Amino acid sequence: MIPFLLFWLPLATVLVSAMAGLLIFIAGERQQRLRTWLNLAAAFLKLLLIALIGLLVMAGHTPEFRISLLPELDLVLRADGLSMLFATLSALLWLVTTIYAIAYLEHTPNRARFFGFFSLCVTSTMGIAMAGNLLTFFIFYELLTLTTWPLVVHTGTAAAIASGRTYLRYTLTGSALFLIGLVWLYGLTGGQDFIAGGTLAALSLDQDWSLRIIFVLLVIGMGVKAALFPLHAWLPQAMVAPAPVSALLHAVAVVKAGAFGLVRLVEDVYGPTLVSELGLALPLAVVAAVTIIYGSTMALFQDDLKKRLAYSTVSQVSYIVLGIAIGGPVATIGGLVHLVHQGLMKITLFFCAGIFANFLGVKKIHQLDGIGHRLPWTSACFTIGALGMIGLPPVAGFISKWYLGAGAVAVDQTWVIGVLVASTLLNAAYFLPLLKRIWLHQPPKRWPEEARVSRIETLAMVGSTVTTAAFSLAVGLLAGFPLSPLSWVTGIVTDYFP
Repeated sequence: MIPFLLFWLPLATVLVSAMAGLLIFIAGERQQRLRTWLNLAAAFLKLLLIALIGLLVMAGHTPEFRISLLPELDLVLRADGLSMLFATLSALLWLVTTIYAIAYLEHTPNRARFFGFFSLCVTSTMGIAMAGNLLTFFIFYELLTLTTWPLVVHTGTAAAIASGRTYLRYTLTGSALFLIGLVWLYGLTGGQDFIAGGTLAALSLDQDWSLRIIFVLLVIGMGVKAALFPLHAWLPQAMVAPAPVSALLHAVAVVKAGAFGLVRLVEDVYGPTLVSELGLALPLAVVAAVTIIYGSTMALFQDDLKKRLAYSTVSQVSYIVLGIAIGGPVATIGGLVHLVHQGLMKITLFFCAGIFANFLGVKKIHQLDGIGHRLPWTSACFTIGALGMIGLPPVAGFISKWYLGAGAVAVDQTWVIGVLVASTLLNAAYFLPLLKRIWLHQPPKRWPEEARVSRIETLAMVGSTVTTAAFSLAVGLLAGFPLSPLSWVTGIVTDYFP
């Protein structure tokens, strides 16, 4: 029984949402109740499968699905510590986002199309999480591009279509460079699985310049989705999508998939030691630092709330890249734990932005005056997310920045402290004025577009937001406890720096 589970569970975990998506397409627009049950059942089932795989991993097993596509080209889905971290985050936030999205889109057209592609998008993300080699990662990485584009253009407006074109231009160009680097690398090494410490580090290759060029190609290919400067321009434009899509793009799917790919590239393909020996670590760290400052600076000048949050994402996701680039166990812990922390905080903020827009028609920052009096629970959640992004304790963001700063000192990269201080001040500059408006300004006599929202819809949307805000607080307050993201990541990093 155990060998059967070890082989098939990774594939089942990936495909359960794909099956739900196909059934939603078949059921069509009119089968609302069936669509709702399919969405929720698939989300719960995926979470249960992840839990089962987690138990097997904790028992010392390695669940792996492997089929040969061509000689030396295998499709591999494997559960290791890093894949389980991203898979658990994806499954948990998919469930919460599904509940939120069902209520958010209650009175909109084309819901079957939306939830069908929504499920396929999560399938792609889970495939990325479970990928056991670079080829498998690339396959699901491309599927992610194809399954998220319909979500970006879902509303069908001219702005949505234009942002969809920009999204495809950037991501497909990145994919082409990714493919070139992948083929070149496989030509040098053959098909190599991900190995903690790097598959290339275990090989004796006298191909330093080839490896440098391949690394740059792969970084660009993944950096498009990770929104590294100057490859980020598609992300703020994609904010015309519905709030659940924005939440998914920023917290789990596209942006986080790019960052996760860079983690795999540095830690499991090249290895931290080889990246440093090839002189690639510092340039990657500088790109991440520039992106952090640039994203925070651009956020200051946005009056559209979702665009401000989008530029915040450009900045915040690069903390992950910065952590793995400067190297050392402490900084790597800071980068990897931010993979989880940023997801929880950012999805909270986008959920809040969606409620502000859906309930009251508030989409601009200058319209936030006094909204805390009208929507106190949502505003409290927004406050938690914003303070976490600034890096104030006890919210999760403080833990990430602490480890990044301590890690930078540990490896004598003290210039990173300046980047962290500057970004913290910029984060405060673009979030604190919002909190002042929300809580200290007087509300208007009339809101831009006050809507009638049912009790169930309110409970679903606000309940989802409170849940993610509570997680953002809990993982900060309980960071020292077993099974916390910090504890989990610390265990993962011991494989990279034994």
